[in-house]
Amino acid sequence: MKVAGKIYLIPVTLGGDDFKYVIPEKVLEITRGLRFFVVENIRSARRFLKLIDKSFPIDESAFFELNEHTGENDITHFLDPAINGYDIGLMSEAGLPGIADPGARLIAIAHRKKIRVTPLAGPSSIIMALISSGLNGQSFSFNGYLPVKPEERASRLRVLEKKANEGYAQIFMETPYRSQKMLDTILSTCNNETSLCIASDITLPTESIRTMKIPEWRSEPPVLKDKLVVFVLQ
Repeated sequence: MKVAGKIYLIPVTLGGDDFKYVIPEKVLEITRGLRFFVVENIRSARRFLKLIDKSFPIDESAFFELNEHTGENDITHFLDPAINGYDIGLMSEAGLPGIADPGARLIAIAHRKKIRVTPLAGPSSIIMALISSGLNGQSFSFNGYLPVKPEERASRLRVLEKKANEGYAQIFMETPYRSQKMLDTILSTCNNETSLCIASDITLPTESIRTMKIPEWRSEPPVLKDKLVVFVLQ
């Protein structure tokens, strides 16, 4: 009986080129040895593989794109190489797959088919923001992306702030082009006793991580336009 391959959960840099700073050599070695990949974006996946190995055989590798529009049947077929004995790498566009990206759908099917899932160590902006915030790392929730519409976003923030004020750190993120609008909504919605950590460009040369009360942020509002930002409330 043929032994099934494994699904490796491959970490990707959070936007920088200094991959050796954030990804262990053994993880890089495993990644360089793979030839089947399920990825959130094929172009960025190829760019990352060329970054960690200029001679990576891109043309000899197979890439399956998994996004919010991918159907269940297609995802199931992405696992065919593993069923046939080949290891597969699952990659998000940045950080670790399976969190705030569609990779969790592949992982769930792999478990149902009893295909081994192996996580590899690497950067997670969510966890790195939390541990750097000084807020509650014992009880916390990750809330992904908040609503885009201003009134819905403000309403959701009030719910999260209530949980945060009860002692549960609330983590959420925003796309770079909406980060400034998110901050504006936070500062106009949240109360003066709430603490806010703004963690931007984690692991990049422009990294900034700071926790202050809302009134302090109002007096020193940062410019977040085009930055990768994780917010933590408590």
